[in-house]
Amino acid sequence: MRIWLAVAVLLIAPRFLNANTIVLNFESFTDSDILTNQIAGVTFTNTVVLTAGISLNEIDFPPHSGVNVVFDNNGPITIAFANPITQFAAYFTYVEPLTLAAFNASNTKIGSALSLFSINTATGGAPGSSPNELIQFNSATGISKVTIAGDPAGGSFVMDDVTLTTPASTVPEPTTACLMLAALTFIRRRTR
Repeated sequence: MRIWLAVAVLLIAPRFLNANTIVLNFESFTDSDILTNQIAGVTFTNTVVLTAGISLNEIDFPPHSGVNVVFDNNGPITIAFANPITQFAAYFTYVEPLTLAAFNASNTKIGSALSLFSINTATGGAPGSSPNELIQFNSATGISKVTIAGDPAGGSFVMDDVTLTTPASTVPEPTTACLMLAALTFIRRRTR
């Protein structure tokens, strides 16, 4: 009876899954690609890919990683998510102060984050600034859309290495050890 009680406790005790983290580094795109819905579950507006050594001035706007970044083409970048996320983070180099605004599934603004400086390019940045400033926003209730705005006409920042964190699953799943213990108990009972 004690064995069955132990098995039941182990099977009932949930193991929660960790949150998923997705990094978008834009390296799979080519220079001047217009980014819209090429990434599953994510929709971009006003977003174009720039490549170092081609259309990107990598001296003032160095990529955070790789050779590709995206920039705000003709207005603020909007990124909509098919499933809400809990954290948005990205690296920005800019020539205008930036505002990141986050919205929930009802399109209600749930908060914002601001750049630390008015300009942070490599050769002309404000004192104390450096390229690739990390700007992020967290929300336990879920982020369905973000907008990043500098100059309303666009052409004011580049973005790289976007990190999206999805909520942790609360669906319990048995661990391998629990399943093995249950199988051994079943086999032991069948052989008696």
